[in-house]
This record gives sequence, structure tokens and C-alpha cells, in this order.
Amino acid sequence: MSTGTEGVAAVRRKRLIRVISVSIVVAVLTISMKFAAWLLTGSVGLLSDAAESVVNLVAAGVALVVILWSTRPADEDHTYGHEKADYLSAGFEGALILLAAVTIAYAAVDRLINPTELTEVGLGLAVSAVASLLNLLAARLLIRTGEEESSLVLVADGRHLMTDVVTSAGVIIGVGLVWLTGWQTLDPIIALVVAANIVRTGVGLVSDSMSGLMDKALPDEELAVVSEVLDSYESRDIHFHALRTRKAGRRTFISIHVLVPGQWSVKEGHDLAEQVEGDLRSRFEQATVFTHLEPIDDPISFEDTGLDRTSNPH
Repeated sequence: MSTGTEGVAAVRRKRLIRVISVSIVVAVLTISMKFAAWLLTGSVGLLSDAAESVVNLVAAGVALVVILWSTRPADEDHTYGHEKADYLSAGFEGALILLAAVTIAYAAVDRLINPTELTEVGLGLAVSAVASLLNLLAARLLIRTGEEESSLVLVADGRHLMTDVVTSAGVIIGVGLVWLTGWQTLDPIIALVVAANIVRTGVGLVSDSMSGLMDKALPDEELAVVSEVLDSYESRDIHFHALRTRKAGRRTFISIHVLVPGQWSVKEGHDLAEQVEGDLRSRFEQATVFTHLEPIDDPISFEDTGLDRTSNPH
């Protein structure tokens, strides 16, 4: 019979899969609609917008694979779980966003050199607008669910879709102005501006991915929570050092050395460590806490505060 924790994990897994599946369906629909808009108008801006939707579909497919992997329980080969797969997806998605920006810029420069008159602009813009609305709804669903479930992969996919919405808005405005003014050069110029804007999101996702893979410490606001808990125990006889933290997906890892009087019994030290661990776990959504008990009156206890010991005890 599964435990309560396993049951919650299974519910979370089903919710994540359901939401990313919605993203895939929306990506297929918007690709079809945006390519139809490009075929109707011949606009390089709308073509670039459609190309980014292809990237959205690929990214959503990768996100589904990552969710299936990252939500698996810990096993003998991955004793700390599989949550770090989220960072791989975020980095890949950020790279795809940057690739989409380069693609848009390339098509825009080509159109600047070889301008073409647009056709059926009104119908094309209407189709593109409906596709953008679908993307907006899907993006909000992904970001909201990702934040609620601490899923970086869903947040990344949602932010990616949101950049697509911004791209589409810029393209629609640009193509509309071309339609109204007859200034054909405006179409590729708008596409270049939008490409520059979405680079920022891509760089941000790659940066978040690298921070997670490099085991960056918890953000300041979460470290303040850890310090608040430890400070409540600090006294003349109890101290802490060698605090190390990191995050993998929604799971927080905290490691701390607990220094107590050497004359304490093993049970006294263990009871204190259990209490500290429990208080820290209660302050985070999903935390794994490691404590190491040391006698405060032994000098050796202060030789392992760094990642490597300063000496080898005998």
C-alpha cells in the first residue's frame, strides 16, 4: 500500500502531465493556425511567429519527457531523486528560445533585403490573434501550476509561451501597421525588435538552469528562514556551523553540523538533532535535512567547517 507521501507525489505527477499535455495540444493548434496566417499574408513576421510555435511544440514534448523522469521516486541509482532533470529542461528550453530569436532575425534581415507586398492581411491577423489567445491561456495555466507545484519545467514552458504571446502581439501590430501605411519595411523591423526582446527570456532560463545544476545555495529569503530556525536553538551550549544548502526542483537540501556539550548522552544529542531537523522541514514544502552531531569542546569539531577537512583526525 502506498504511503501518504507517495499518494501526494502521484497526484502531483498526474497534474503536471495533464497540464503539459494541454500545452502540447495548444502548440499543435497554434502551429496550424499561424502557418495558415503566413500562407494567407506572406508576412515574414507571421512566418517567424509560426516558426517559434514549432519550437514551442518541441519544448513541450521535451518538458513531458522531463516530467515523466523528474517525478519518479528515488531509486538505487538516483538516491537523491530525479528532480534535477527540471534544470536540464529549462536550459534546453532557454536554448530553443534563443534559437527562435536567431531564426526570426535571419528571416527579418532577408525580408529587409528583399521586400514583398503582403496579401489577405485582415484574415491572417485574425487567425494569428486567435492562436495568440490560446497561447496566452496555456501560458498562464503552465506558470500558475508550475509555481503551485514548484515545477521549474512548467514555469519555463509557460514563460516560453508567454514570450511567444509577446512575439505575436508585436508581429500583429507590425503587420497591421504595414497594412494601414503600406510601409513594407516595417514588417521585418518589428520582427527584429521582437527577436531582441525574447532573447532576454532565453538567457534567463539558461541562467536558472545553470544555477540549479551547479548546486547554488538557497536564495537569501530562504536562507533567512533557516537562520531563524537555528537561531532559536543557539545558546551557551548549542551552536551550529558548516551550513550547506541547495535545491533540486521542488526539493530543498539542508546540511548542518550541530555542536553540543561533550558530556551529553547520545540520546540527548539525537533528540536535539531530530527536533532541529523537524523544525527545518516544517518551514519548507519538501526538504531533506542532514545533521552531524559534534562535541563543542573538541577542537577537531571545528576542522570540518569547510567542504574539505583541514586535517585528518586519528
